[in-house]
Amino acid sequence: MAAYEFQQDGYILSTDKNLLQVEIIHSFLSHKSYWAKDVPKNIVEKGISNSLCFGVYKEDVQVGFARVISDYATFAYLCDVFILEEYRGKGLSKWLMEKVMQHPELQNLRRFMLGTRDAHELYRKFGFREPDNACNNMEIRIPDIYTQMQIKNAQ
Repeated sequence: MAAYEFQQDGYILSTDKNLLQVEIIHSFLSHKSYWAKDVPKNIVEKGISNSLCFGVYKEDVQVGFARVISDYATFAYLCDVFILEEYRGKGLSKWLMEKVMQHPELQNLRRFMLGTRDAHELYRKFGFREPDNACNNMEIRIPDIYTQMQIKNAQ
């Protein structure tokens, strides 16, 4: 899949995985996110390698990220979306979401999902909403899996 790249106001948005700065991504997810607290770096790397990733850059520094897990035919799941705190308030999250939603491989999907605790209004602007029949969805959820992994590895 060819890299997808845009420029705006001195920022670059790209799907080129060679530009991703895994240390920044891991640091944010592991220490600042509520959804991936304590995630090991090797798990972040594995997730990146198996996903369509979007990086946002200011000069040589990665300032934002999103990844999409998809079969590119019927289903996609958006996750790990963030803009570093010092770059928020500049419209970058909207720009990132706009480009995710416009990506040619993510068109005409039957279902595009995400989970959020605090960004409902952002995602509503791009067509996301609560499921009609939430009771139809099921999950296996282990919120403290990375802590459990650390305990097991320490034993």
